[in-house]
Amino acid sequence: MASLNRITPCLWFDTRAEEAARFYTSLFEDSRVLKTTYYGPGMPGPEGSVLTVEFELAGQRIVALNGGPHFTFDEAFSLMVDCEDQREVDRLWEALTEGGEESQCGWLKDRFGLSWQIIPTVLDELLEDPDPGRRQRATAAMLGMRKLVVADLLRAADGG
Repeated sequence: MASLNRITPCLWFDTRAEEAARFYTSLFEDSRVLKTTYYGPGMPGPEGSVLTVEFELAGQRIVALNGGPHFTFDEAFSLMVDCEDQREVDRLWEALTEGGEESQCGWLKDRFGLSWQIIPTVLDELLEDPDPGRRQRATAAMLGMRKLVVADLLRAADGG
């Protein structure tokens, strides 16, 4: 049984909510589709088509809604993923950019238009480093990257 979240993100799709939920849950441990609801008679969508998909993504409850073409995603909303290492960054980056597009500083848009930030945990450590020079060099390196590369961030922070 899913735990009760007080705040649940709702992602508005035109018609691909079920496809998106299945794709996202395939990428993360502790993820699963919980429930699917369907349009019924007299509702604004085609009767029998998917209305909502409730799913857990790495333990976070999310609802995907097939609401039609009225609204689309933009960069004002993104899902941020803390990655333990470069291998996880690479795996997620490759999967999420397939059919999508790279942006900068670890941001991308997936095939559904949803923005993600794929961030190695070492970046937080570098940006909180007590040495202002390391922080500045790591920030400058990050600003020049698309996908974040841990070795390059560390090399830049160390002045290399």
